[in-house]
Amino acid sequence: MSSERIQKILSAHGLVSRRGAEKLILEGRVTVNGSVAALGQSAEHGIDDIAVDGVSLTPKGEMVYIMLNKPRGYVTTKSDERGRKTVMDLVQCPAGAYPVGRLDINSEGLLLLTNDGHFAYNVAHPSHNHTKTYEMRVRGDAGKAARLLRRPMEIDSHEVCAVDVRLLEKKPDGGLIRITIAEGRNRQIRKMCGLCGLTVLSLKRVSIGDLGIGGLKPGEWRHLTEDEIKSFIASERA
Repeated sequence: MSSERIQKILSAHGLVSRRGAEKLILEGRVTVNGSVAALGQSAEHGIDDIAVDGVSLTPKGEMVYIMLNKPRGYVTTKSDERGRKTVMDLVQCPAGAYPVGRLDINSEGLLLLTNDGHFAYNVAHPSHNHTKTYEMRVRGDAGKAARLLRRPMEIDSHEVCAVDVRLLEKKPDGGLIRITIAEGRNRQIRKMCGLCGLTVLSLKRVSIGDLGIGGLKPGEWRHLTEDEIKSFIASERA
């Protein structure tokens, strides 16, 4: 497991935005292993004890692992300063649980929640090779765009490349495309589509690694099985 900046860990945890995390650190409200954290400091989530106002990110006790079919209109965070609905309004889980990664407010589909920082790291970090697959309804030349999406492109000064792209349905004014990516940069799919001349009408994450969304309807959730949990942890030893 590698170190990451504390503000990035707090943001990924769903507590606050990256800027909000920096504010918490500057105010002296964040500690690492009992010592007040400094802005720019790194730590290993799941190894180091990171706390905000004395409350550890990963509390001791029973671990919870949940999969949710996130509907549109919900933000992927524990709370929202603008009063918008969050994914935490949809599930019943311990206060210490949080979303793993993000789906923007207009996206839907598979989202994992946990209070196990080690599990969350295994799911989210690109080094563990858990690809993410999305289906998107688009407007534009879907056939041409599907070919372009298979090529490397630059997003936010980083080169990205889809693992797999499939044109599921083609219409004169758009279509349905399935795309699999290995990383998950901010609004990456939408930005890739924009570079290919597409407008994304709907975006749904249908799988993370080997875990598919199955028959969960929007807003429904369930606990992961032991085998599903192990499938993510096992990647660390692969």
